[in-house]
Amino acid sequence: MSQEKVERYKKEKANRKKIIMQEKRKSIAVKLSISLVSIAAIGWIGYSAYNVIESNKPETVVSVNMDSINDYFAGLSADTAQ
Repeated sequence: MSQEKVERYKKEKANRKKIIMQEKRKSIAVKLSISLVSIAAIGWIGYSAYNVIESNKPETVVSVNMDSINDYFAGLSADTAQ
């Protein structure tokens, strides 16, 4: 039994750098995925809140009185017809 432990320890020691690097990669991947999901959720919440706020604002209506321009053009067309 002790020989098995010694062999296991030797294998672990030989692959220790690989094991540590794999654990670091997994840790970085988990942190990155959590960060991306969090950023996406915060962005979605912000965008939704902005749309709600914008939809509740009253719309401004602008009207233009074109009577004087229409009279001017009508006068020009009357002058050219004569």
